[in-house]
Amino acid sequence: MSNRRSMLAMTGLHRALVRVTGGRLGWSIGAMRVIELETLGRRTGERRRAMLTVPVEEGDRFVVIASRGGDDCMPGWYLNLVDEPRVGVAEKGHAPRPYRARTADAAERARLWPRAVRAYRGYAAYQRRTEREIPVVILEPDSEK
Repeated sequence: MSNRRSMLAMTGLHRALVRVTGGRLGWSIGAMRVIELETLGRRTGERRRAMLTVPVEEGDRFVVIASRGGDDCMPGWYLNLVDEPRVGVAEKGHAPRPYRARTADAAERARLWPRAVRAYRGYAAYQRRTEREIPVVILEPDSEK
């Protein structure tokens, strides 16, 4: 099975776990919160959703990692938010709220990447697996949506 298909299968299973347990399970993995990120498809214009872990939280900001398991291709959700940074973020028991997404600049990445790796060591292995620099994405509440 391709990496893309296995990632989609895992996301589908994760979403099913949340649904069949009525939201009691699936909103955290270890110490990390899980969110559902809603983006607008850059080619289709349709709403797309991805379940993501949040290795770093700073107040009401979430930091997510566009790792795709260390694949050489960027995740679709990341490409979507680069094209349209206004996104929705759903948390356990809450409907999606408006957020604005942006890729961390070099200084922010230098500060946030080690914190993300401390939360989940797999990110370091993912970075070693690919030649691309894995983006660190900052999600901030957006009152303009």
